[in-house]
Amino acid sequence: MEPVTVGILGSCLLFFLLIIGMPIAFSLMFAGFVGVSYLASIGAALPMIARSVYESSSHYPYTVIPLFVLMGGYAGISGLSRDLFDTFDKWLRRLPGGLGMATIAACAGFAAISGSSVAAAATMGTVAYPEMRRFHYSPRLASGTVAAGGTLAFLIPPSLGFVVYGMLAQESIGKLLISGIFPGLILAGSYVGILFALVKLCPYWAPPVGGSVSFREKLTALKGVWEPVAIFLLVIGGIYFGVFTPTEAAGVGATILFLTALLKRKLTWEALLTSLYETMRISVMVLFLVAAANVFSYFLALSTIPIKVSAWIIGLGVSRYVVLAIIVVIFLALGCFLDAISMMVLTLPVILPVMATLDFHPIWFGVVCVIMMEAGLITPPMGLNVFTVAAIAKDTSLEEIFKGALPFLAAMLFVTVLITLFPQIALFLPGMMGR
Repeated sequence: MEPVTVGILGSCLLFFLLIIGMPIAFSLMFAGFVGVSYLASIGAALPMIARSVYESSSHYPYTVIPLFVLMGGYAGISGLSRDLFDTFDKWLRRLPGGLGMATIAACAGFAAISGSSVAAAATMGTVAYPEMRRFHYSPRLASGTVAAGGTLAFLIPPSLGFVVYGMLAQESIGKLLISGIFPGLILAGSYVGILFALVKLCPYWAPPVGGSVSFREKLTALKGVWEPVAIFLLVIGGIYFGVFTPTEAAGVGATILFLTALLKRKLTWEALLTSLYETMRISVMVLFLVAAANVFSYFLALSTIPIKVSAWIIGLGVSRYVVLAIIVVIFLALGCFLDAISMMVLTLPVILPVMATLDFHPIWFGVVCVIMMEAGLITPPMGLNVFTVAAIAKDTSLEEIFKGALPFLAAMLFVTVLITLFPQIALFLPGMMGR
């Protein structure tokens, strides 16, 4: 058979395995192994699997993954999420939907010290959701705001999404992390705009919060922001100015957050073991997915499918932005059924060569890709952040949480269009960095 035919059959095998319920990593590994065995030999396929698993788990830069996840765990233990929410609450509560705006601002602040969107949604959900419900916010609006706000941790560095993209695309993880700063801030602002519009359309979703806060109280409340800001500047600033590698920066951040939780006497044995267990679970899952994706990517390269797809798209003679729009729609559709990391490892082996052929900057496309992965966290029926919030908001159905989160997709699409029109929003800071 022709290599392309083998590639198509291998892809069909992959989707069949996914349909019958085989875990994504094992599906990728098995389909890639069968394909390489046919196109090359079983003697080439077996060492390739061993090498891929070993390299994914032993390559020094990849240790940034458990360290970023651990940062999120320690940040949750240390109570910084409560401090952030209390600060923004005092400054924003008098505005229409002010508690929701405070939630989004606190989520953005927590995202700056946590690489996990699920951890952000869970941590902020336990703090902000009960407070919004106490002031009679609509369950739909309150839960949707927390679910959408949690996605910011996937874009604002330190971000697990950029780390995985960098591993798959072989791009600088440091530059990718820095590229998410401006888009992340704009997305947080866009979320606030969406929330403001929703409250104006349906004022009964967010009744006014009584009580006034003096300017002195507002200034005093700012003490809840300095710790996250200091940690963010140290970790991300260290990466930007070349003081730390991403792995070293993550280690510094995790150590500082550990000491913060310890000094605040909030680090119990139970909380510590839970954080370590979650770090191990998420890290093994991500690294094994990347190893499996490398095996399947090698198979696709042997089948010449990426080259053929790129040539076919160029032959269409359409604008590269039309192709980008199609890819965005594909991402949105896949986000309904796959988690963010799985979507990356499944699609990037084919899509990255296409983007390179169309001359899209790989760092810029990384930002677009991560924003689309964020969308998958709140789209039905598999939105992981929605399920996380549902475990906290027990008085709200999954359907209501999805309905509350979906309007925020408009903000993601807006930011995607904006950085497409003005790529320097994502590329300016990475472009100022050294190699």
